[in-house]
Amino acid sequence: MAAENQTPPVLEARALGKTLGGNRVLDAVSLALPKGCVKVLIGPSGAGKSTLLQCLNFLIPPDSGSILLEGREVNARSRRELCSLRQQVGMIFQDFNLFDHLSAMENVRVALMKVKGMSKLDAGELALAELSRVGLLDKAALYPANLSGGQKQRVAIARALAMDPKVMLLDEPTSALDPELIGEVLAVIRDLAQNGMTMIIATHQISFSASLADEFLFMEKGRVIESGSPAELLRRDSGSRTLAFCAKISELSGEAGEAGLAAGLGESVRAGVSVGAAGLGAESPV
Repeated sequence: MAAENQTPPVLEARALGKTLGGNRVLDAVSLALPKGCVKVLIGPSGAGKSTLLQCLNFLIPPDSGSILLEGREVNARSRRELCSLRQQVGMIFQDFNLFDHLSAMENVRVALMKVKGMSKLDAGELALAELSRVGLLDKAALYPANLSGGQKQRVAIARALAMDPKVMLLDEPTSALDPELIGEVLAVIRDLAQNGMTMIIATHQISFSASLADEFLFMEKGRVIESGSPAELLRRDSGSRTLAFCAKISELSGEAGEAGLAAGLGESVRAGVSVGAAGLGAESPV
């Protein structure tokens, strides 16, 4: 868990606004991400979670507001500043975005050569080190067609980590995976959190995220309507929108309602107990 300090947040958004197709997708969204902090975005589909993550990386330019990296506002009109931001703020997508004609190692290596200007030899060595970090060293020579969905996502994570980012943005990293493959990706994410990686994660894996998040941010209709620690928001008597939403997901999965959810999640979080991978597959991917 991140400690409070006087240094600027690693990444900060101030009053971000975005309209797409006539719809106000983001409405004055602000957040601050201290070093080592893990924040989790939850909420219904269409709430603006994916748009917010893409705006933070300027993959979708916000219409209004500002983004600061280590206390310095990013100039969206500067190609150099945008390239620098994207090297320091890594992005993991739902659908992997790997090059089908490149092996796992080559998918990681190519970014290091093209973006960081590393030699082929040095980039290859670092690519293998990052694949080893996510447990895929033995799959380095395989092409995406020969990898499972979970393995593809781990290659994508290795590619992002190879850039040595200060922040990782993860947009529903397990939503495209079969249930039996989710655990291997979550294990990598948990390891990153335990080693101090600063992250914002959009996910419906509530049990998992409650065990590692410093803060939940509940989004609805383009706004952050509720925020707090998992222990606060999932407390049985909290009356929070977050608790009601998470309980609905549990009901859809055939689990208990609000009281059972709070007992199973909120109290275990307060006790500092991590939720095991065995209980993760039951989370609804809605």
